[in-house]
Amino acid sequence: MTRKFTTTMLLRSLLALAVISMISASAQTSTAAADGPAATHAAAAPSAPLVTGTGTKIGTINIEQAVLGSNEGQRDFQALQKKLEPKQNELKSQNDELESLQKQLQTQGDKLNDDARATLVKQIETKKKSFDRDVQDAQEDAQNQQKEIFQRILQKMAPVIVKHAQEGGYAMIVDTSNPWPQSPILWYGEGGDITKAVVDLYNTQSGVPAPAAGGPVAPKPTTTKPAAPKTTAPPSK
Repeated sequence: MTRKFTTTMLLRSLLALAVISMISASAQTSTAAADGPAATHAAAAPSAPLVTGTGTKIGTINIEQAVLGSNEGQRDFQALQKKLEPKQNELKSQNDELESLQKQLQTQGDKLNDDARATLVKQIETKKKSFDRDVQDAQEDAQNQQKEIFQRILQKMAPVIVKHAQEGGYAMIVDTSNPWPQSPILWYGEGGDITKAVVDLYNTQSGVPAPAAGGPVAPKPTTTKPAAPKTTAPPSK
């Protein structure tokens, strides 16, 4: 299993609704607090629309970078990467064993008798099924833990985003985590990006210290699957 963590569309789709609901809820709560009990009741209604700011500017934020770039995000994803390393090493060993057996079949298959060849093929098939099942389980476990970390941090970061946007005179903040055409945002300028400002504010609020200089970079969520060895069929008789 590769140790390089890369962002995937799957995690983005899992978190898209969370981003909208968390920031919307935070904005509604903030507005309701200013307008009184009646507004609070209205904000709690299931059909309450997304509350927008009263300013005139449109800003951008890369939610993914904000969460992963925060001190808390770096700390927690680094810890998760370390936690997952034993399983990754285990899967790598399984993969290496499969490749060794397949190489044996390729180089010695024509020299084996029928029974020996059939036994080797069966061994490869059994180990591959077990490997594929272990890979799937490991992927699901990693994705669930990554999602939990991301959502937990975003839940706390959402009010910071809304507060900064309101104080900065923004009417709208759009997420630029996905590039066009996956996102409807075709182009935006760096001048309206609030990602760094939000990360700085959140780091101050969380109290989590910055990672040690020269330390590992926080991994990004992944659904990367280790390359499964190819099954080589025995030569036909």
